[in-house]
Amino acid sequence: MERRKAISTEKKTLSELHASCGETYPGCDYRPADRKNWMAGLGPEKVHINKIVWPGTHDSATNKIGIPLITRPFAQCQSLSIYQQLVLGTRVLDIRVNENRRVCHGILSTYNVDVVINDVKKFLSETQSEIIILEIRTEYGHEDPPDFEKYLEEQLGEFLIHQDDHVFGKTIAELLPKRIICVWKPRKSPAPKAGSAFWSSNYLKDNWIDTDLPSTKFDSNMKHLGEQQPVSSRKFFYRVENTVTPQADNPILCVKPVTGRIHDYARLFITQCFSKNCADRLQILSTDFIDGDFVDACVGLTQARVEGKC
Repeated sequence: MERRKAISTEKKTLSELHASCGETYPGCDYRPADRKNWMAGLGPEKVHINKIVWPGTHDSATNKIGIPLITRPFAQCQSLSIYQQLVLGTRVLDIRVNENRRVCHGILSTYNVDVVINDVKKFLSETQSEIIILEIRTEYGHEDPPDFEKYLEEQLGEFLIHQDDHVFGKTIAELLPKRIICVWKPRKSPAPKAGSAFWSSNYLKDNWIDTDLPSTKFDSNMKHLGEQQPVSSRKFFYRVENTVTPQADNPILCVKPVTGRIHDYARLFITQCFSKNCADRLQILSTDFIDGDFVDACVGLTQARVEGKC
């Protein structure tokens, strides 16, 4: 009963904050004409990598994980395929793999990582100026897949943007035809070296807290974001995840209803970033069950930055 009361209180706190503050910020009214090509629509020669507010997905390749209606509701964080997410406008992917090169979330596994790679390559073949941050990590409790860097380079080598601090200050046009910033986070294998085709874990950071309390997560996201440097002086990507996760001590364990407690407050979070003078620190914003409005919220702020409106 105490846990249910805490959740109810925190949901009310966010609802009241939204009612009092709204969701107005520079670029909030912008809607890309074509989400599949939204970077191209902003002008690749004008869009610097460190000006982008990257819409991302959490546990990106879980659309078919587990058994439908049995284990899937406890592990599925996205209902769309990787290709569908990219077409919708997602530009940061969070992929977890095990020693067998299968995508997994905890103890549950799903399709081979080849499915992810093929979806990424299909999307790249249909677009010309869209840059993707592809984070691949070995899931906790699993071993690194053998020869995985070699496999990734064989599959994606022509698209890979090599690890280089100067990338952050470059425009999309200056990076083309390279299209993928691939962050590889093994558990025990050597981390990618400077100048290699892959980026190490030092280049994609966050401050994850494991909670199902929406206001607690919202406030933690804001606190840790405020501790970062502005994007203009940062040489790594920083991610804020607009998610909450099921907890074992609560009767609701399915991902969708739990993460729904914070899902609709992405625009409120951006608004609060301006209110608390840390909007210049926002870079990657990720979510479960991504939708078009979430993408538009990020793209709108990106457009405002590119046009010098903030």
